[in-house]
Amino acid sequence: MTISRELLDELLKCVERPEDLLGEAGLMKELKIELMERMLGAELTAHPLPGRVLHSNIPKRVGYEEGQEVPPGQGNRRNGTSTKVLKGQDGEMPVAVPRDRDSSFEPELVKKGQTRIDGMDDKIIGLYAAGLTVRDIQAHLLEIYGLKVSPDLISRVTDAVLDEVREWQSRALERMYPIVIFDALRVKIRDADSRTVKNKAVYVALGVTRDGQREVLGLWIAENEGAKFWLAVMNELKNRGTQDILIAVVDGLKGFPEAITAAFPEAMVQTCIVHLLRHSLNFCSWKDRKMVAADLRRVYSAPTADMAEAELDAFEEKWAGKYASIAPAWRRAWQEAIPFFGFDPAIRKIIYTTNAIESLNRVIRKSIKTRGSFPTDEAATKLIYLAIRNFERDGRNVREWFAARNQFAIMFGERFDA
Repeated sequence: MTISRELLDELLKCVERPEDLLGEAGLMKELKIELMERMLGAELTAHPLPGRVLHSNIPKRVGYEEGQEVPPGQGNRRNGTSTKVLKGQDGEMPVAVPRDRDSSFEPELVKKGQTRIDGMDDKIIGLYAAGLTVRDIQAHLLEIYGLKVSPDLISRVTDAVLDEVREWQSRALERMYPIVIFDALRVKIRDADSRTVKNKAVYVALGVTRDGQREVLGLWIAENEGAKFWLAVMNELKNRGTQDILIAVVDGLKGFPEAITAAFPEAMVQTCIVHLLRHSLNFCSWKDRKMVAADLRRVYSAPTADMAEAELDAFEEKWAGKYASIAPAWRRAWQEAIPFFGFDPAIRKIIYTTNAIESLNRVIRKSIKTRGSFPTDEAATKLIYLAIRNFERDGRNVREWFAARNQFAIMFGERFDA
């Protein structure tokens, strides 16, 4: 539809300043209200629901424009208007909604009970996903749009996300994932029973599909994780359709490898090298961190497991006097670390750098950093899910997957191609 220049000129006759067009009482807002009221009036004219029909040959609808005479024998008829205040990008807009005498008219443009338009719900959810608190969202909407919204309204809008979370958490998964990375971060959540704030672990499973697409498989919040907890998570993945995981990358939690292999017997469990490295550097003073990291790099970048063990011996000989706990920590995790050395550099890079899980964690931490604590598990779940949703929208392809895919096809044969 093209608006004629003559009509535009007529509309802009009285516009002399920007606020005359875009301000609180500007033309744009007035035009939007007028158009909405005109559309609502047209809806009522075509209203097909039965009214009080006086004669069988009279159409069962209002059937006349506002201001016209009521047709003879007309059953249902117009009955004035009621004012509804809608909240949108242009602030609060009072709209006159027409009524019919039988109260059977339910407009489609502005539904009964609707108080927000212009994607205002999406804006509230977007602000919430960015980590703003309810008070911050109130202040932002008031400052930018001149809208006064209650904390209860914001909570109702964001609570609608929980339905989306439940659907997402129960969706069907791929039959096979070449790589699944399990990672955790700590979040402060108020306990419902003790009313004290506790550090709870939020676990995320990030899978890589056969085609190199990153996919967050789910998130789980737990105060005390153990073998039973992890077995339940693995069984949930199986119940949702996953039958095989080629490589499971974990952070060395007790009981985790056993839970994985109980559900996926052929899965190769690999301790996350990044977690081992970070754990090691936690023992170091700041001035030694670069040197220790450089020496450990010689261990995990070695061509073979035997050469890596020799490098670890050399590391221990050099640093045992100052940091005696580092080398033993690597040796305790050695059985889950050495599968790494059997892979081609194309696969090693994906497993070691874990860029995907690191970038996901950055997105989540950015969202939750403004929160001192969450009142419930559900509040934390909402925000973390929205962060995950934003992460997946920004791009899901694993870089340099083609070379890794060829290696997977050779190493795992039918398990990869099935």
